[in-house]
Amino acid sequence: MRRFDLAVIGAGPAGLFAAFYAGMRGLSVALVDALPEPGGQIAALYPEKLIRDVAGFGAIRGRELVRELLAQARPFAPGMFLGRQVTQLDDLLDGRFRLGLADGTDLDAGAVVVTGGIGTFTPRKLPCGDAFQGRGLSYFVRDPLELAGKRILVVGGGDSAFDWADALQDNAEVTLVHRRESFRAHQHTVDRVLSGAASVRINTVVEHLGGDTRVRRAVLRDTVSNVRTEVDCDHVVAALGFVASPGPLLRWGLEVRDHKIVVDQAMRTTRPGVFAAGDVCTHDGRVPLIAVGFGEAATAVNHAATWLDPGASLFPGHSTDGVPATAEPATSSA
Repeated sequence: MRRFDLAVIGAGPAGLFAAFYAGMRGLSVALVDALPEPGGQIAALYPEKLIRDVAGFGAIRGRELVRELLAQARPFAPGMFLGRQVTQLDDLLDGRFRLGLADGTDLDAGAVVVTGGIGTFTPRKLPCGDAFQGRGLSYFVRDPLELAGKRILVVGGGDSAFDWADALQDNAEVTLVHRRESFRAHQHTVDRVLSGAASVRINTVVEHLGGDTRVRRAVLRDTVSNVRTEVDCDHVVAALGFVASPGPLLRWGLEVRDHKIVVDQAMRTTRPGVFAAGDVCTHDGRVPLIAVGFGEAATAVNHAATWLDPGASLFPGHSTDGVPATAEPATSSA
């Protein structure tokens, strides 16, 4: 087994920051994620999405945020095990942990920080869309430039739907369709779309998609009047949310509430030596923001450092004390 001071489970923003911060504390780190690339949900689903609530950036695209987080962690050369799910978390006789990965790899760690975000996730399906998935129907947008100049139908009323409508409306003909009158998205983005070039239709559902080798049209039904309207479209973005699964962590002896790991103010779980940070965890008053996850990651790592060495100071010192020379991370992907 490869031996590390700390294992970070989940390579999303909170996990990447935890790996950096552990390096600042002089800890060797294994960073493990079931996805084949770092960045978590942002890299997998929203690489071009503009993120506006990260300190220090007026707005930054998802892929750029991930790139900066990787660059920040790189000097500490974390061991990266990508495309590998942690299926087992066992106690060793010396108080350390064995992490069993799905591919048969075993890792030895003195402490663990779980930063697995929402876990594994699959998009909620558009009921009438199965025949056109990959042929003009998608559940997220990899590259907005590919849709420039096209007639786009965005379905949904949450943050993802409005984010994509906002991102696309300046370069494409966008119609946003939502089944209700009210929206779940951030009000700032709602206002940008409502005052922008996009058309918004409330109390409306997509009843049918038609076309040949790809989507060419959609039948929309007004849920109040029951009137049906056919509209031409070149692409449909169904932003209906995702079904998340916490995966194996439910079997790790942790207290879980509503599929979230319960932590205290030190980000400790109910299993000694195991901490959690980011959207995978819950505590009273928690707000699910990336910015909050960064702070939780630093808190978890500092407390993990004192778990590993009770004589260590909880306060790590100031970051101006020095950063090691750049080294390449020890990536080990499937």
